[in-house]
Amino acid sequence: MQIVVAGQGYVGLPLAVRAAEVGHRVVGYDVDPNLVQQLAAGRSHVRDVDSSRLHAVLDAGAYSAAADAAALAGFELAVITVPTPLRDGVPDLTYIESCARTLGGHLRPGATVVLESTSYPGTTEELLLPILEEVSGLTGGVDFLAGFSPERIGNKRWSFDGTPKLVSGIDAESLDAIKGFYDGIFQTTVRVSGPKVAELAKLLENTFRFVNISMINEMAMLAASLGVNIWEAIDAAATKPFGFTPFTPGPGVGGHCLPVDPMFLSWKAQQELGVPFRFAELAADVNRNMPDYVVRRLVEALDKRGVPVSGARILLLGLTYKYNATDLRNSPSARVAELLTALGADVRGAEPNIPDGDDTKLNVHRVDATPDELAAADAVVLLMDHPRFDLAMIEKCATYVLDCRNRLSGINVETL
Repeated sequence: MQIVVAGQGYVGLPLAVRAAEVGHRVVGYDVDPNLVQQLAAGRSHVRDVDSSRLHAVLDAGAYSAAADAAALAGFELAVITVPTPLRDGVPDLTYIESCARTLGGHLRPGATVVLESTSYPGTTEELLLPILEEVSGLTGGVDFLAGFSPERIGNKRWSFDGTPKLVSGIDAESLDAIKGFYDGIFQTTVRVSGPKVAELAKLLENTFRFVNISMINEMAMLAASLGVNIWEAIDAAATKPFGFTPFTPGPGVGGHCLPVDPMFLSWKAQQELGVPFRFAELAADVNRNMPDYVVRRLVEALDKRGVPVSGARILLLGLTYKYNATDLRNSPSARVAELLTALGADVRGAEPNIPDGDDTKLNVHRVDATPDELAAADAVVLLMDHPRFDLAMIEKCATYVLDCRNRLSGINVETL
């Protein structure tokens, strides 16, 4: 089929390349002309897509990148993978709205539109569908098909195509068409009864993680005050073969999903029902304050060693929002660096996963985690335990380490 994947970021590019690899003719549409130029040259900006794969589908003529909406003409199926950020706690769906208007101008009878962008229940049927109908003059479920299929980016254990894919449609024919498309890309697809169920399922997945991470973060703070090793307690609890899922504490929650998605449901509940989603709001408060807790712990440790934080040389290791990522969005490291800088510390950051030339994204003076840099720091904070860090060297060279990931040991190491 002639496929359009609108939005060529962390969600859209892996889908577009995979669709091209299985035989579709894919247009990767994005409003950022610089990104489109980069993709057209075969340079991937997404870790899940090697540039070699992008080159292969470009050379085969199966994939093209475009910033001109004219390239959307004639599509048979379009997938929307645009951002859905929060603005002051309110979902910003302007990217979906704009994309829907653009696609609606090229929508033909028999075509299918699928939303993958995360949002509150009702977005597909109450926002996307009316815009498509208004712009195209066609009727959903009669002239064209539509549905929702939440993105699920794979992790180090589950591949992109090996992660089961939820699919839904506004009617039975839409569901069949959407499932048929994704059946050719994913190993397993799972039908649900309608878009609202699929939309809520996505929010449920991420809220589950968000709430449990906040619980273990708060428990870590309590355990430290009680003089108990939270990491040992987690390992002990994990020996129970049922009724427990281990989560680990950290310096905070970042990225484009966990700090955002639960708040969609919270906003929807407040707007339509007039009731708060208390678990999500409490979890957000705990996770939002974890960088402050990390700084408090660090200041206390420096005080014990007779080193004032003002003027202290602090080395932050790992600035991305999660393990081995290349993504700095909403990373708690930015808040840690901001707080330490405000206290007068000389803050430096080592982030091997961010390519040279991208220093402007780091908001701290960039250095490499060399023996000299480690030894010169009054304190080292391991925020993210990337595999490119030499943990043994950190233990050997650093005079004091606050380990937020429980990866180090020694008399100079203190865990979160």
